Amino acid sequence: MAVLKVKFTKTKRDKLAQVLWILNWVSVVSGIILFSLGLFLKIEIKKRNEVMAKGDVNSVPNLLMSVGVIACIINFLGGKICYDCSDANKFSRWKLVMLPYIVCTFCFTFCILVGALMCYTMRNELEESLYLGLRDAIKFYKDTDIPGRCFLKKTVDMLQIGFQCCGNNGFRDWFEIQWVSARYLNMASKEVVDRLKSNVDGKFLVDGVPFSCCNPSSPRPCIQYQLTNNTAHYNYDFLTEELNIWVKGCREALLDYFTAIMRYIGIAALLIWLFELSVLIGVRYLQTAMKNVLLLGDLEGESDGWLLENSFVETAKYNINIIKNLGKANQISTVSGINDPNIDVQSTNCGKSNITTKSIPATS
Repeated sequence: MAVLKVKFTKTKRDKLAQVLWILNWVSVVSGIILFSLGLFLKIEIKKRNEVMAKGDVNSVPNLLMSVGVIACIINFLGGKICYDCSDANKFSRWKLVMLPYIVCTFCFTFCILVGALMCYTMRNELEESLYLGLRDAIKFYKDTDIPGRCFLKKTVDMLQIGFQCCGNNGFRDWFEIQWVSARYLNMASKEVVDRLKSNVDGKFLVDGVPFSCCNPSSPRPCIQYQLTNNTAHYNYDFLTEELNIWVKGCREALLDYFTAIMRYIGIAALLIWLFELSVLIGVRYLQTAMKNVLLLGDLEGESDGWLLENSFVETAKYNINIIKNLGKANQISTVSGINDPNIDVQSTNCGKSNITTKSIPATS
């Protein structure tokens, strides 16, 4: 029994074809939007590429861009098909193309759904990439004279200022690394020498942060050195006073930023998926209705359209059997005792033949 069968008159078929022609052109625009969203996300990730470890974070924007391009091509073809389907004579040349077109479009719409869901599932990969990238960027913050790393100080400073954050997980990350270049250390100072000797790795560690961690909205001048030393500053209590530096870590700030972007992109992709799915359902009804018109032979009469010719269970069993039999093309069929017609072919008689041959008369 057909699933969701609908009866179409000649007028309804024509109107459905015209509406689908318009909707396919709208789908071309939605494909452009999908490509633009993927491109925007890719550009935003590329902007922060210096503080992100290499990984699969580009898989989502690449998928969205690819699906967007495919959407433009498929829907452009779909518009042409639906336009010709208003005429039964023109439909005949698309009759064999429409079912493969519907199958390909279904796979394409599924890719849109996958891309939308990936926008909500790539948070863990993004968080790991940011954690590793920021860790290395902060580690090489002081290497302003080393080629390939000289830009990291500016990158990290601009990042902390722009996103109002400090460190990877927080401002204490700066306490664990030497972020002041050795060229700016006064080796004649006893304090500097003692601090270098006190560290096992010979690093100059201080309880201070770069200037870019300072909060300009704070009424008090920025305290970026000796943050944990209450006696070093007047009227200062490290444990109770609100610090005038950014407390939030840059990993959390960037993660919130990208999560918000991907949330909106995911919603847009889901809406586009629902729209494409509705167009696909309409094309399926048009295809079955026009096919039945040709079978009935009455181009002006009524015809039935449906989503599936048989029930979901029967359709699933039929497709499963097709998949199972794909690898059995060269095997003997034992169903109902029927053998492969290519088997048991009589062998050629290489011995003496019983067939009387006529001799060719000799020429005189």
